[in-house]
Amino acid sequence: MTEAMIRKKPGMVSVKEMPVLQDGPPPGGFPPVRYARRIPTKGPSAIAIFLATFGAFSWGMYQVGKGNKIRRAIKEEKYAARRAVLPLLQAEEDERFVREWKKYLEEEARIMKDVPGWKVGENVYHSGKWMPPASGELRPDVW
Repeated sequence: MTEAMIRKKPGMVSVKEMPVLQDGPPPGGFPPVRYARRIPTKGPSAIAIFLATFGAFSWGMYQVGKGNKIRRAIKEEKYAARRAVLPLLQAEEDERFVREWKKYLEEEARIMKDVPGWKVGENVYHSGKWMPPASGELRPDVW
């Protein structure tokens, strides 16, 4: 589009002949310019965040406490079952020990039959205390 069509003045020779059009403020003026820093208040307040955090923490600690009670009850049940079975297991171990001890004494009597003054089953340490063997086997080197 040409300038003559925009201004509706055909045949202009120079730009100087154009009518002067100057921009101005709108009627009533421009709105005031915001120059102050205004940060919008978005999101919850500090007190709301604190209360929500405290509530979540309290609920979590309540759940931990419930879990501890359940875990403690299960552990106590396991220990009660072990205490109930322990005499039976101890009786079986004592029976096994007596059988092995008899075998051990028979083997000792057979091996030491030619030694004068040897008493079968007598403790060679003479401490006055009878101590059961610490391991599950009486004499692993004999068998």
